[in-house]
Amino acid sequence: MSPIGYRVLPAAAQPVSSQMLQAFATVGVAQISDCMGRLYGVRGLRPLHAAHAGRLAGLARTVKTRPGDNLMIHKAISLAQPGEVLVVDGAGELANALVGELMAMDAERRGMAGFVIDGAVRDADVFAQGAFPCFARGVAHLGPYKDGPGEINVPVCVGGQVVCAGDVIVGDADGVLAIPAAQAEQVLAAAMRKEADEAAIKDKIRAGTYAKPWMDQAIAAKTGGAQ
Repeated sequence: MSPIGYRVLPAAAQPVSSQMLQAFATVGVAQISDCMGRLYGVRGLRPLHAAHAGRLAGLARTVKTRPGDNLMIHKAISLAQPGEVLVVDGAGELANALVGELMAMDAERRGMAGFVIDGAVRDADVFAQGAFPCFARGVAHLGPYKDGPGEINVPVCVGGQVVCAGDVIVGDADGVLAIPAAQAEQVLAAAMRKEADEAAIKDKIRAGTYAKPWMDQAIAAKTGGAQ
């Protein structure tokens, strides 16, 4: 058994089907977030890839690494399965890039769905022009070290959200979040209802029939009904 600091844990079982992931790719991150109580979500990371890449949806392969070091990130990519998302807890450090063009090429060739990096990346122009999804905290031209420590498939904290291996990762232009695998089916159903409700509201706005009775009710509750 590897010592703590260099552990590579087994990949999580896959209770989330490819069909469910495809369905998540049709739902906006904002709508999913609303259905998780607006309590969960990765903060401070932004999409660096081209807008035409579409939504990211896949299962998390997590990495916790020493800030500025990508030894175990390379190892995680070498173990990756198609459809997985590399989720890296780099402690938000921006001094050294953790991934760049070559690692993205390798990951994409292996069928990975994208990167979520709580740290810096480089080769930003390549990401900006490409369709491989990459969410990161920032950009740095300085490269990483390759000494470790680091661990794979352990729980990580990325942008304030705890992510476990096998969690569903969804990202779009608004940002990225993780959904625990055990709650994925429930959250997906609620988010799809939310999308349908918003589609109905759009139709009412177009028709000029949209009303907001909750607005005056909220004001009345705060003012005792005084106008």
